[in-house]
Amino acid sequence: MRRFVLDTSVFTNPHVSAQFGETPEAVLQQFLRLARDCSAEFYMPLSVYEEFRTMRDLEPLAADFETVVWVRSPRRFALTLPSDILYEFIDEVRTRIDRGLRIAEEHTRQAGAAESLRPELITQLRERFREAMRKGLVDSREDVDAVLLAMELDAELATADQGMRKLGNRMGIKLVTAEYLAGVMENLAGN
Repeated sequence: MRRFVLDTSVFTNPHVSAQFGETPEAVLQQFLRLARDCSAEFYMPLSVYEEFRTMRDLEPLAADFETVVWVRSPRRFALTLPSDILYEFIDEVRTRIDRGLRIAEEHTRQAGAAESLRPELITQLRERFREAMRKGLVDSREDVDAVLLAMELDAELATADQGMRKLGNRMGIKLVTAEYLAGVMENLAGN
């Protein structure tokens, strides 16, 4: 039986969730219908589930969701990671910090040359800094929990987050393209 570890992006990323429905409630209802019909197990770490509950009102469907999706955290103290993963992560963070600092320096020079500080300059700085520092990098405990749980369960990681996919791939974790999850579930159900 196939196992899937779900990230919030399956339900909250508009490009991914559209495969299940147009509204947040329709997305959840269709996911739950497909999950009940297919021969697969679905998991979500508690930290991810709590994050998801802050993003969406699950109250009307929480019991159904918890019936279909196992809420379980990885056994962090029992897992072993290759040290190369940690070294690579540290190098990536250092490179990103340097890139972010160069962006900040560039914008500071532009602001110094300006008569007055334009609000769009600050907005542009924030966007470029966020892109340099976070895009393609695992940057939260929730992300790490999902990757570790997929590793522990030998499950497929369902996420649109590029940092999680990159780390999962590096660790040899099975990945499912989040945009195709509904189709995969339909295929598993024999539809």
